[in-house]
Amino acid sequence: MSATPQQVLDFLKTSAPFDVLADDALHDLAKHARLIYLAAENQNQLLQENADRLFLIQSGQFSVKDSDGPERHLSEGDYFGFHSIIDGVSHPIEVKIDSPGLVYCFESEAFKALLSTPEVANFFEGTKSEALQNQAVQDSNSMWLYKSLNEVIERQPVIADIGLSVQQAAELMSENNVSSLLITENEKLAGIVTDRDLRNRVVATALDVGLPVSTIMTDKPAMITQNRTMFDAMALMSERNIHHLPVVDRVSRQPMGMVTASDIIRHQKGNVLFIIGELSKAENLYELTRLSWQMPHYLATHAKRPGDYDIAGKVLAQATDIMTRKLITFYQQQHGSAPMPYTWIVYGSQAREDQTMGSDQDNGLLLARTPNEQEAEYFAGMADYVCNGLGKCGIKLCPGNIMASNPELRLSLDDAIHEAQQWVKQPTSKAIMYFNIFLDARAAAGDVELFRKMQLARAPLLKQKMFLAALARQANSDSVPLSMFQKFVFEKGHSVKDAIDLKVKAIAIINNLVRLYALDNGLTMPSTLARLASLPAGAGLSSRDANNLRDIWLFLTRLRWRHQLQNKVTDNCVSISDLSSIEKHQLKAAFKAIDRAQQAAVMKFSGGMS
Repeated sequence: MSATPQQVLDFLKTSAPFDVLADDALHDLAKHARLIYLAAENQNQLLQENADRLFLIQSGQFSVKDSDGPERHLSEGDYFGFHSIIDGVSHPIEVKIDSPGLVYCFESEAFKALLSTPEVANFFEGTKSEALQNQAVQDSNSMWLYKSLNEVIERQPVIADIGLSVQQAAELMSENNVSSLLITENEKLAGIVTDRDLRNRVVATALDVGLPVSTIMTDKPAMITQNRTMFDAMALMSERNIHHLPVVDRVSRQPMGMVTASDIIRHQKGNVLFIIGELSKAENLYELTRLSWQMPHYLATHAKRPGDYDIAGKVLAQATDIMTRKLITFYQQQHGSAPMPYTWIVYGSQAREDQTMGSDQDNGLLLARTPNEQEAEYFAGMADYVCNGLGKCGIKLCPGNIMASNPELRLSLDDAIHEAQQWVKQPTSKAIMYFNIFLDARAAAGDVELFRKMQLARAPLLKQKMFLAALARQANSDSVPLSMFQKFVFEKGHSVKDAIDLKVKAIAIINNLVRLYALDNGLTMPSTLARLASLPAGAGLSSRDANNLRDIWLFLTRLRWRHQLQNKVTDNCVSISDLSSIEKHQLKAAFKAIDRAQQAAVMKFSGGMS
């Protein structure tokens, strides 16, 4: 069957990894393409005619065995036949037609030529191993630092030709209310004049202001191109001990703008970490709520890159911790110090430091001993004040009442240990589902040593095999949203038809699985990534699998943060149509890896009984 070059090109431009190729490479690949309709009555003939080619499914569903690995169920957007080409070994292709459809076939030599492109090679190597294509994690400690200067420059630079006099240059600076002037020669940057130059080189020396501005300018000044970042600018200004840095076009060297020391300070105040610092200075509930409601705005404004999304949950959890401690302080200013040692414990996403815009409160109080009536009243008042205060700050009240304002979540140390004993003694499905949240816990305020005593006493209890088996079965109760033929299964009843809840259907499953291995190995830190990094050799999860789960967790977290910030929503239901072609492939690979990890956990902890 013939296909027009444009028809092939249009499909390739939406098919990862070929969608990253330059137009000439795409055209070359399209010239070596053939479109076939693969059905039961013609499969033998067509597969024989197109042996040793790369196959890309446009429509239909097929069960394919094209390597030493197991049979794969494939549908639109999936590839087969690449094992033979990459390995240089002839693997016979066996295809069962579950639903006939259109398939593109590409000549092997044309495909081989593209394997020198890293994106293409990495994609197919990842597909062979059924692993998520590894994405580098950017250690972004400050969102604003990594903005390109294109995003930072807010006004056109004030420019003067080198032929102007000192007097004219000073008048131009005054008219435009600027502290520096860029001097050009033939439209290219030649020098810079600042207020300091006028003060030290003109006024202090009584220089003739009729002289050319080149007399006082700093020639060949330090400069930076507009594609560099604010961090680059700050580092260069610090190294040169300068307060003004011209920004120029990367090619023409024409002035594009100016970065000043005051710009650095102003943009640092636009940093979400600046807001966290301001939260700690709040002196009353009004100030605290005013600052806290700026958090979504700052995150939406400044979180643009994958590395920003990686730390956004941690930033939000740190902010909630500070709000909690400030509210406790406000309460104690009115009601006096606590009558006994206590710990304010946070659970779930705040404990793991992976909060999102839609996270609600999960917290409780741990008391040194059983309180008397007066002491109980004090802590009840504290819990109500803090929980309601957090609600006013935008951290929603928990609809399941997992909050310290619930008397059942204000426990003495002895009662908390006894509660853990009951979990282990009777790990029913309902109990496990309810108490799973308490297994991710962290001290946010109060006596940290009291919390450590509880964790130390609970650790051996939570390692018992019957309890871990129950956790493993519960971790397998939710399945990833993929059909047999690797098609996405969408949320029912959602306003967006192609939405998937990444929290429930993927991220929560990973959290549950990693928690399981952490408990088995006596790890008490609540963070999913920290748990994966701390698992010892022989933990039952290989370093390769642990790294793959880490990459998947980060990838999914980035998708849901981007979804929330770009769409200004608080849910986790990401629309598949919003994803790029490579992201769709990565999401399928992620779901398949999670499913394999679920099965492995069931085998390890509950003998395969799910």
